[in-house]
Amino acid sequence: MSRARINPSILSADFANFQSEFATIANSDLIHVDVMDNNFVPNLTFGLPMVQRMQQITPKPLDVHLMIANVDKWAPGYAETGAFSVTFHAEASANPVQLARKLRSIGARAGVAIKPGTAVDGFLEDLAEFDQLLVMTVEPGFGGQALIEDTLAKVSTARRRIDQEKLDVWLQVDGGIDESNIQRVAELGADTFVAGSAVFKSADRAKQIQNLRELAEIGISHRH
Repeated sequence: MSRARINPSILSADFANFQSEFATIANSDLIHVDVMDNNFVPNLTFGLPMVQRMQQITPKPLDVHLMIANVDKWAPGYAETGAFSVTFHAEASANPVQLARKLRSIGARAGVAIKPGTAVDGFLEDLAEFDQLLVMTVEPGFGGQALIEDTLAKVSTARRRIDQEKLDVWLQVDGGIDESNIQRVAELGADTFVAGSAVFKSADRAKQIQNLRELAEIGISHRH
């Protein structure tokens, strides 16, 4: 059975106190870092210098999610700075497979993300070129949104292809994931879960991460 990964999204953290915030999520698997440029999405967060600093203050691997335009130009810099995983949006790349190969050659895991309105079918043939497929379950740009149910069919479709071809591809979901739905989404096929508000609004974040992980693993164990 594959193990569920819980990646808290620091979009919901206190930006002025990352070091102390990271300490509260020490039992997470990776830290999900949302980079937004106020162009590809209507919000602005932080860029490469901040990600470089995060690398210095946490031993946790960074799961960088680039919600930026012109990603073919900018993504390699995040791999070069040592990010464990760099995920970019298919909608922002001229050649997703070529960019993934570039990121992998630098030494990062390469992920491709698709927005709720983007079909997954066009990526199934090339899944082996990626280390992670991120199915956005909300429109990217802001935390605290409710999961869009229509996106979950893409999770099931991708899981079938990953299993059929026995691929080593992480299937990540991001948006509206919490204790009310994570087990169901895991059963449909996801194994890597971005959780922002569900973790950072919890009084005991470490306990919440463990709770989410246990629920997800129940879902994984119920797959047919």
